[in-house]
Amino acid sequence: MAFLSSRRKRARLAPELDDQELGKLLKSLVATSRTGTFGTTELCVAQMSRLLEQDPGDWDRRTHRIDVLAGYLVGSHLPRSWVTREPHSANALVLHAWTQVAQARAQGHLEDPADTIEACLRAAELAPDDPTPWVALLAVARLERREQSQVFGVWNEVLARDRWNREAYMSMLAYLSPQEAGSRIQVLEFVDSLGARMPANAPCAATELTAQIFQYHSILDRGGFEALVARNHWSQAMAAQALDRVAHTWGQPGFLRHAKAVADLNLLAYALMAADRRAEARSVFEAIGGIVTAWPWQTGGDPVTEFDQTRQRAGAGL
Repeated sequence: MAFLSSRRKRARLAPELDDQELGKLLKSLVATSRTGTFGTTELCVAQMSRLLEQDPGDWDRRTHRIDVLAGYLVGSHLPRSWVTREPHSANALVLHAWTQVAQARAQGHLEDPADTIEACLRAAELAPDDPTPWVALLAVARLERREQSQVFGVWNEVLARDRWNREAYMSMLAYLSPQEAGSRIQVLEFVDSLGARMPANAPCAATELTAQIFQYHSILDRGGFEALVARNHWSQAMAAQALDRVAHTWGQPGFLRHAKAVADLNLLAYALMAADRRAEARSVFEAIGGIVTAWPWQTGGDPVTEFDQTRQRAGAGL
């Protein structure tokens, strides 16, 4: 991953992160959709197909690209049109399913669960080595509040294809939280199980830190006195150790190489500043450049504004 060097790089939301090919596609989709011509759908489909055919076997990059495209295409006719045109395309089917999931997250329910599940299973049949249909199905199982046995069954299908799939780990982390189907104890057990087995720079390396940010936000959400002293969370042993394990390695050029590495650096910068570890945060902001992720910055307001103001505080040491 090519890190941006200037700490004063203009802050901007960039769902593609540092994936230049994906960024070009998103801009092209905007331009072509504005024309409204008969050939617009065909052109957009061809562009998406070309991108998703790149880097075969790089499941981490593929997951990132499908995830970003799905979020971008919520409310668009393109994914369904692509499936209609190419019903035997695994790319079309998984993007359609993933877009339905992204829309369901926004509105709280799947419009047509049977259609989404069918698209996942057909894609899995057409591309048996591909984990992305199973990652989408994992999200469906969560949205449908399926029993843990079913959710873990899908989870195991993902792991059989992509042992450290970031999106799947984040999905399971949320599923096992008290807000969904689990408990704080289950979250801790899940994170602890990664321990010695997970490479330090695996795509899912941010699982532990994400769990700590979730816990920090749950304290803030209580309001009152607890929210006022929420910073103390980061001085407790588990949270401090989670930061210590990654604070001095993640920002090093070339250490994190997965597709969502910049997103993980955003998490780290946010947590370091929440813990008042500003000297360490400065180098992380330099590695990030100006690429901002909506979460976790949006919990304090506009994410770009929050990122920029926090970056300035880190630089000033205030």
